[in-house]
Amino acid sequence: MEIKELANRSKRIREAYHELERKQDGRPWSPEQDALAFLTDAGLVGRLVMDKQGSWPTSDPEPLLDYKIAENIWWLSSIAEANGIDLETALNNFLKSREQHLN
Repeated sequence: MEIKELANRSKRIREAYHELERKQDGRPWSPEQDALAFLTDAGLVGRLVMDKQGSWPTSDPEPLLDYKIAENIWWLSSIAEANGIDLETALNNFLKSREQHLN
């Protein structure tokens, strides 16, 4: 999947969730709430990696590590969109800076 497709699909899904949040809370989540939700899911990735390595056993096989990693990518795409950041440009700039740093 191309990054632009990821960003577009993520945006549509986030907009649908905003509608659910309006029904539930009377307003959509703020960018700060999105960032906190992302951080919660990022923590779960850490726990699931630890579980996979045997250092944080869990009896619950759900959520799966691949699902949570994908969810984190979705959150990052949504957070970038909410803050006017072009994900593809940001990612290219980051990778270029790391490649230059390491060469």
